[in-house]
Amino acid sequence: VLKAGATDGLRQLAELTGIPVVTTLMALGAFPDSHPQHLGMPGMHGTVAAVYGLQKADLIVALGARFDDRVTGRVDSFAPDATIVHADIDPAEIGKNRHADVPIVGDARHVIDELIAAVTAERAAGHTTDLDGWWNQLDDLRNRYPLGYDEPADGTLSPQYVIKRLGEIVGQDAIYVAGVGQHQMWASQFISYEKPYTWLNSGGLGTMGYAVPAAMGAKVGRPDTVVWAIDGDGCFQMTNQELATCALEGVPVKIAVINNGNLGMVRQWQALFYGERYSNTDLGTHKHRIPDFVKLAEALGCVGLRCETAEDVDKTIAAAMEINDAPVVIDFVVGKDAMVWPMVAAGTSNDEIMFARGVRPVFDEDDI
Repeated sequence: VLKAGATDGLRQLAELTGIPVVTTLMALGAFPDSHPQHLGMPGMHGTVAAVYGLQKADLIVALGARFDDRVTGRVDSFAPDATIVHADIDPAEIGKNRHADVPIVGDARHVIDELIAAVTAERAAGHTTDLDGWWNQLDDLRNRYPLGYDEPADGTLSPQYVIKRLGEIVGQDAIYVAGVGQHQMWASQFISYEKPYTWLNSGGLGTMGYAVPAAMGAKVGRPDTVVWAIDGDGCFQMTNQELATCALEGVPVKIAVINNGNLGMVRQWQALFYGERYSNTDLGTHKHRIPDFVKLAEALGCVGLRCETAEDVDKTIAAAMEINDAPVVIDFVVGKDAMVWPMVAAGTSNDEIMFARGVRPVFDEDDI
């Protein structure tokens, strides 16, 4: 939808039909997050409403999506009662992971235009669908299981709070880039993407180290737009040397390092699935400040800032926003124990989504 320039058509089709919309990790911004028909992101770390909506749907219209395993969970249990309309420009994607009952090979923009014409004709013929009961179910889930987080019990800075405030202060016109890991998921969950082409992310075979060079490219491509990279302390160490290029070439990107002192997503899996046997995930960026990201930023010709308390988050972000003639790096020192929720464990069914640690959503009686 994004590459086809079909976001306006998508919104028209959604509003014409009144059906729920989910946007994959790669599609954030293709449909406004705040739109009442938007259920959020589906999949492993998607919203409860989005995951449930797909699981219980009787019809799924997939536009350019590929039914990857992070969205479907265990594929043989994914959306068991759904008729699948699958449109993709690449015929190899259709039916690759999930059988398509209605396969459509074509550019998303042209496909959506044809769907709008078809739905309009159906409406003109008096054929409409009553979705009130379906929306009552979904709205109930949205109200009971919204995205949220607990403040760290040890008083450390919450990474989710940092990212949420960053999105609120910087606004919806900026471009946000993320690396890979917990910070990537929090950036997808706690920033509201209202406009297309405001989110850059390496989905699929996503790689650590993506954020800094991607932010650099975005800033060169759109020099008048504010560009923020949200990176982890592990990812940042893969490619932070490119900040030297930013400083030398005058590319004033802004980097928010969500520094939890660990390879956070690996640590989360070790905590949940490996009996808290932590191995090779402690990076030393907390305890020893090796590297010291503020000093590293300054050595690479950037402005370095550090924030360690919730009280300082807003003013630190504001200080970075005032600097437009040099790259800026903020070392947000956050707690190490925060986890990304909701979560569907790898290899399990989406029906087994966990809202929080030890908390399974309660669906209606027929679905328990």
